[in-house]
Amino acid sequence: MISLLIVDDHPVVRDGLRGMFTADPRFEVLAEAGDGAEAIAAAEKLRPDVVLMDLRMPRTDGVTAIKELAKRGVPSRVLVLTTYDTDSDVLPAIEAGATGYLLKDAPREELFRAVEAAAQGQAVLSPSVATRLMGQMRQPASEPLSQRELEVLELIARGSTNREAARQLFISEATVKTHLLHVYAKLGVNDRAAAVATAFSRGYLTAER
Repeated sequence: MISLLIVDDHPVVRDGLRGMFTADPRFEVLAEAGDGAEAIAAAEKLRPDVVLMDLRMPRTDGVTAIKELAKRGVPSRVLVLTTYDTDSDVLPAIEAGATGYLLKDAPREELFRAVEAAAQGQAVLSPSVATRLMGQMRQPASEPLSQRELEVLELIARGSTNREAARQLFISEATVKTHLLHVYAKLGVNDRAAAVATAFSRGYLTAER
């Protein structure tokens, strides 16, 4: 049985989700929260397998809550469930450490499968979000690499795994993966080896670094 924490500022939405999940024996709803601050407190106390997290809420928003949960070492997987799929919503949530991103119009069984996948640590993206991210990957961006992206790339060039890089930079492994996705998009490549080679050729990395 997968334990859940439902986070949304609309009581009607919370009631609907609770009814949906409690009716299925695969899931157990431990609690509800009306904003990010309540979510942080509840998740830290109850340690649910999955937190269903809305993004735009009063007091403390979803992205801030996701960051704080990661900072406090709460092991719960966060599955964003929202009505928004814009870049300004998707990317910050994934960078903060969300395991998945789903839209509220997802069919019941798709939501159930997403929760089960998230509980196992598998990345879950709604089709529109996946298409958006893939589009960014295929179109090299013009902006230069950020300092953090350079730091990640340097460690990768030295042979560090994502986990080792995360430990050295004091960030989550999911955040390292996100930085690498940004590097791939900016350099117009599809894998780590190509990213390192291209970074050397463009002067982002040198043998002395």
